[in-house]
Amino acid sequence: MPRRLPPLSALRAFEAAARLQSVTRAAAELGRTHGAVSRQLRLLQEEAGVALFDKAGTGLRLNPRGEALRRQVAAGLDTLEQGWQQLLDEARGPAIHVACSATFAMRWLVPHLPGFYRAHPGLRLRLSMTSARELRHEGADLVIAWDRSSYPPADQARAIPLGPAAFGPVCLPGHAVDPGPPLRVATRIAHEFTSRAWDAWQEASGIAVEAGQELRFPHSHLCLEAALAGLGVALMEQRLVSEEIAQGRLIAPCGFAAFPDGLAAVPLSDRAESAAGLAFLAWITEELGRKASRRLGE
Repeated sequence: MPRRLPPLSALRAFEAAARLQSVTRAAAELGRTHGAVSRQLRLLQEEAGVALFDKAGTGLRLNPRGEALRRQVAAGLDTLEQGWQQLLDEARGPAIHVACSATFAMRWLVPHLPGFYRAHPGLRLRLSMTSARELRHEGADLVIAWDRSSYPPADQARAIPLGPAAFGPVCLPGHAVDPGPPLRVATRIAHEFTSRAWDAWQEASGIAVEAGQELRFPHSHLCLEAALAGLGVALMEQRLVSEEIAQGRLIAPCGFAAFPDGLAAVPLSDRAESAAGLAFLAWITEELGRKASRRLGE
């Protein structure tokens, strides 16, 4: 039986217009004219026999039928995009796709990648950014995280330990702070979407925290910048502030406490067990362990 599908070019125009809420912006993204995209939308609605959009001033607004179709089309295009990208990756040679937080990527993983490529010159690493607010893995084979509380239980059970994760309060030298215990600070800086980190640190360190107020930011690097700006005391993973601590730009008045679950990689595809995936896991485990041992020695 032949497939009963809507016009595929019209679906692509529909998804872009729905996502951008503008025919003009959709036309620019697709490299088409405004008129061409409008014709594709009319064609799709004629084929469906129902309206998919309501007028919203100069823009477009999906009606309930259009929103239901948008979700299905977006999911299908996401799957197609991921499959195509995987095919391209395989055609270029062995590769592994890793997702992690932007802060970990910028401040630890990317600076250490020269060592990975020296050890494995024939392998390629593709990086995607994920966040604590929304798990966007974009087809990744592995996702690296310390806070896995929001992951499905099956993913948590498959997590592969990579190394320790040690957190501690950091602030400017001379910042008004009483290390206690309890640790007394005027302003505690917290991550909006991993606010349990401060509770986890209190459990791991055995030190209670008393704060006059709390400032929240949506990303770890913003929490760090806030501490560097003198806004308060931020809770940071030791690796991510090692340079600032070494340079004396920040101090850790209570030191760092290891979190019991540590840093782990959650496999999300069979490629995690490929030669490239196993090579990356072996390298990052060794590298994280070597750096941790060096700090303990110091």
